[in-house]
Amino acid sequence: MEESVRGRRREALLDIKGLRIHYATEDGVVRAVNGLDLRVDRGETLGLVGETGAGKTTAALGIMRLVPDPPGKIVGGEIWLDGEDIVRASDAAMRRIRGNRASMIFQDPMTSLTPVIPVREQIAEVILLHEKRTGAEALAKAEEMLMKVGIRRERAGDYPHQFSGGMRQRVVIAIALACNPELLIADEPTTALDVTIQAQVLELMKALKAEYRTAMLLITHDLGVVADICDTVAIMYAGNIVEYAEKRELYQNPKHPYTIGLFRSLPDIKKDAGRVETGHFADGAVVKRRASLKPIKGSMPDPMDLPPGCPFHPRCEQAMPECAETEPPPIELGGGHVVRCLLYALSGAESAEVV
Repeated sequence: MEESVRGRRREALLDIKGLRIHYATEDGVVRAVNGLDLRVDRGETLGLVGETGAGKTTAALGIMRLVPDPPGKIVGGEIWLDGEDIVRASDAAMRRIRGNRASMIFQDPMTSLTPVIPVREQIAEVILLHEKRTGAEALAKAEEMLMKVGIRRERAGDYPHQFSGGMRQRVVIAIALACNPELLIADEPTTALDVTIQAQVLELMKALKAEYRTAMLLITHDLGVVADICDTVAIMYAGNIVEYAEKRELYQNPKHPYTIGLFRSLPDIKKDAGRVETGHFADGAVVKRRASLKPIKGSMPDPMDLPPGCPFHPRCEQAMPECAETEPPPIELGGGHVVRCLLYALSGAESAEVV
């Protein structure tokens, strides 16, 4: 985040400053990421949360320098990984970084695996690329990695289609951690899995992250997953971070209207159990039903036509006239809690500080 936040924290492993990523299309320029500021400390797990279309995956691809070019391009900003500016790194330097110092787990494991090569050989390929080992040593380490993620050694020669979705995701995790990266980016790694397998994969990732002391950027729309795994949380909207705080602080004291709206959209079993509404069918019969959730009105703005001022103001219940004209600056509320909202920029609160 900004300097005041940086001074509060430990040593930054990933430090993103003013990142902008655009896609040039026949219909216009898609502003997918707009001045993103973000940091991940060594050993930390940061949850990047937002609706579909917020720019989360594009930001992750930017970190790995995998934005498809054309049509995508990093048009501004800096991405520092352990003191090295990735934006200006050569293609050869990025090939040394990917899979070695930084790895990424994608949503669909089947698209990350080659269907005609046994999984053992796919893991060994990464090891041979980044470590000085013989082929036999690489294959042996590949089998060890499979066993670490809960796959028996006897299955090392199987092909991806012979595994279930959850097992394929375990193979992808083994590939990502094979060279003990400093940073692991997980882009909604459990989206395609059923609930039981999701829990198993998440527990596995937590255990392996602790074992390898790897920092992790977890991209998700599931606030329940964030509560279980993450240390800090960044809420993303229309290509930028609108709120950032330590997990407990954000969950107990959300400030941005969008963040508050996200929490209001979640079902609460304890509260909803005793909250019912009475309705009537056409024949007069009475039915009791649980009160509906309170979703955020409207939808994510078109990244080719973002509204002026605060991009959330057309959906915001607390919007002021200034919100349609002025882009909110990041405001430090204390303790590393940062929010981009004119409610705090214009409040004059002593604890608020523009950063």
